[in-house]
Amino acid sequence: MEPVIKINRGASKWDIRQRVWDYIEEKNLANFPRPVHNRIPNFKGAYTACARVSELPVFTQSPEVKVDPDKPLEGARMAVLQAQKTLLVPTPRLRTGLFNKITPPQGATKEQLRICSSSQGVRDFSVPVGLDAKVKVDLVVVGSVAVSEKGFRIGKGEGYADMEYGMMASMEAVNESTVVVTIVHDCQVVNIPEELIESHDLTVDYILTPTRVIKTDCQLPKPQGIVWTKLDMEKLEKIPILKTLHALEEQAGKDVTLGVALAAAEPALHTAQPKRQTRRRPKRNTQQDAEGESKQSAPRGEGQQKGRLRPARVRKESRGDDKGGDEREIGEKRKVKSGRNMREKGPEEKSGEVTSQRKIPASVTTVYLGGIPTGVRVSELKTALREREAPPLRLTWQGAQHRAFLDYNDPEAAEKALEALQGLSLNGQSLQAELAKSQRGGKRSGESNRRPRPSPALKPKTSTSTDDAAETTEQ
Repeated sequence: MEPVIKINRGASKWDIRQRVWDYIEEKNLANFPRPVHNRIPNFKGAYTACARVSELPVFTQSPEVKVDPDKPLEGARMAVLQAQKTLLVPTPRLRTGLFNKITPPQGATKEQLRICSSSQGVRDFSVPVGLDAKVKVDLVVVGSVAVSEKGFRIGKGEGYADMEYGMMASMEAVNESTVVVTIVHDCQVVNIPEELIESHDLTVDYILTPTRVIKTDCQLPKPQGIVWTKLDMEKLEKIPILKTLHALEEQAGKDVTLGVALAAAEPALHTAQPKRQTRRRPKRNTQQDAEGESKQSAPRGEGQQKGRLRPARVRKESRGDDKGGDEREIGEKRKVKSGRNMREKGPEEKSGEVTSQRKIPASVTTVYLGGIPTGVRVSELKTALREREAPPLRLTWQGAQHRAFLDYNDPEAAEKALEALQGLSLNGQSLQAELAKSQRGGKRSGESNRRPRPSPALKPKTSTSTDDAAETTEQ
């Protein structure tokens, strides 16, 4: 059967995701939640497709079945419970563990089983399953954004299904005989180039749609464990059970070397300094402090000077909160020390910039990426960069200005990245990739961009220069 969605030659995983999401929205093929972008689509006819899982020969032979927590797979979870099999559901985003074993009440009614198969069931009717549990999973059911008849699968880009299978392989819960099934709408079956599939990507044996059962006979091997070089320390900090497995495999003498791709850029997204609590001050005190600022010639002690600076900082934070940006990760303000003085970053830096706080070598070369559509998340850009094999040493995100700056180790690495980024598009909009102005002008972004230290009595000025905001050098 010819796919209804045509995939252009040279398309990346992200291009394919975008084509599928756009098509499902345009044709109104999805149920709640909408829009389907950045999700496993909850397509119309999902229950019909899920019912086909009980028709598979492997289903009758599998006492324990693992089904992902995605909304369109609710019917598959229901089928497992009705067949009185053991249902294992991954903890959403692996925040508190690997599996939850769903245990319905004794003599549960159909309505109670329906609740157990929903997200509420994971909260109210589950028992955690640890890495040391003796579990044997014969059937795995996963959601997909796109899949090919050859068994090549593309998820929503966060890698949880791949990591879950890798962890199950590490704890010997799955093996070569384990069958992997995905459930999708017919339009999600597309032609996926084999070169896009990597060693950590999970492939599937069966595809269930509202109208078809497709046996893929996929020849590519499934992950045999976690590919640690695809992860970094930030990922381990976000997923405690992954950190535990890393420690166990390290103790067992296995190679658990972590990757460094984008590791310099990502910590600023989630491990930046905790957001300061803005304290409300009585209006009377604020006015007194404001008057004190106008009398800079009057001698003040250090304690008085701190009292004078705090209200100004509060006003700046509230002004930045109004601008906000469209990313939760980039809503936090950074402080820069200059002697005893603390100053807030400039207006453009407040608008949604994310940078690393690590030392950047002087040979670093910066690439400008412009034309980023409104609504695109920094995580989506990072995924696209990985897929193009152009991960930077550091990423500076300025989503409100529809741009980002990518730092690479040297000019040669930057040139390779520029070649890889040609034709890159997000949300159907082509991006512009070129060397940053500072590079074309002969200045390297690794060079210092310091200004003379202001005197303690004067309020330091914040620059609104576009070039200064773009270079984001360390202060």
